[in-house]
Amino acid sequence: MRRQFQNYTDRIAIVSEGKKYDFQTLNQEVLDKLDRISRYNIAKGETVLLLGDYSFEAISWLIALYENKNIVVPVTTSVQTEIDERIEEAHVDVIVDLRQDKVIRTNNTREKHDFIRNLQTNNNSGLVIFSSGSTGRPKAMVHNMDQLISVYLNKRPRKVTFLVFLMFDHIGGLNTLFNCLSTGATIVIPAKREPEEICRLIEDFKINILPTSPTFLNLMLMSGCINNYDLSSLRMITYGTEAMPESLLIRLKVAFKRVKFLQTFGTSETGIIKTTSQSSSSTFIKLEDPDQEHKIVNGELWLRSKTQIMGYMNHSMENFTKDGWFKTGDIVEKEGDYIRIKGRLKEVINVGGEKVLPIEIEGTLLSHPDVIDCTVYGEENLITGQTVVANVRILEGSDKKDVRKKLRAYCKTKLEPYKVPTKFNFVSNTDYTERFKKSRP
Repeated sequence: MRRQFQNYTDRIAIVSEGKKYDFQTLNQEVLDKLDRISRYNIAKGETVLLLGDYSFEAISWLIALYENKNIVVPVTTSVQTEIDERIEEAHVDVIVDLRQDKVIRTNNTREKHDFIRNLQTNNNSGLVIFSSGSTGRPKAMVHNMDQLISVYLNKRPRKVTFLVFLMFDHIGGLNTLFNCLSTGATIVIPAKREPEEICRLIEDFKINILPTSPTFLNLMLMSGCINNYDLSSLRMITYGTEAMPESLLIRLKVAFKRVKFLQTFGTSETGIIKTTSQSSSSTFIKLEDPDQEHKIVNGELWLRSKTQIMGYMNHSMENFTKDGWFKTGDIVEKEGDYIRIKGRLKEVINVGGEKVLPIEIEGTLLSHPDVIDCTVYGEENLITGQTVVANVRILEGSDKKDVRKKLRAYCKTKLEPYKVPTKFNFVSNTDYTERFKKSRP
């Protein structure tokens, strides 16, 4: 990848903490890191944990370790128990603590996992990404990084500016990074992921492309900050990591009239897929990637790709078939060549045998003028097994008793009876994860 930097030497590669670094400076920094790797005796094939989020330092370390044929484990959490868990699960040999500028050897004596030995034998670099762990023990996913990065090489140059929003240990964030480095685009790193800060960066650095999540886009709308900054440089907003309610997309199109919206899709297991949205105001997408195959089995999307993981270091491969298909857990519907993500299998609410998808109810509620945000989930019920519950954030000053009646009546005109929430909880904030995805109770 670094060979391509010479085509962009004078272009700005990275903007971090207000400082601008061109590709020539980045190239020199990678060479300096390769020298440090040698001085610290970090051998080829060793597993190195990179502790910290996006920064000029982090990116140069990542490229240098990739060139040194190391297995890299990017970790952004600051929770020590989670860090210790990842050190143990990934069989880490060396920790590069970007927060304290320290390199620490772990004295790991554990026998290497088969996937790591395979990478070492074939002189390949590797990447270990952990799942969020929202439904159990985080899975340690092993990628062949040479193979993963190969799909980004030889792309056409692009003179655009991206904001890198998704995190350093997230496949979507790494997709933005690798894409920008290979095409000579500029990436701007936010100091914090807050609506005000993101809007300020868009104005200050004339950002063209913002990759983020539907949840964060709604936070931007609710904050009102989009009206306080010049966001005219924005050409495109890409969104993914969770399903987008159609009514929210309509609100966004009103707020960002001149911006094109593109839904992205991918998984940590298979990598990011090239997609085309049916239109800026549609949640239907076409998966058209020569490195990916897809099919729908009983309403669930299955993928098979050139860039999929070698496997999990600490988990069974039960969500992969013997012939390599990954069961995504995403429920989809098809319309011609396009599909729409309707929700996750694990989020389905079972009301007396009838299946309810939270995003459908959320989309209905968000289309009501009194609702600015909501989260729908299932609660146990002695008669029906589960019942639909909605945590709702409404316009300030609204009468809750009156709004509750209006919402119930509104839902009855839009939804089948078993989908109508039996309980509306009015909240001041709706919960979301540190990855800016809805957090359902």
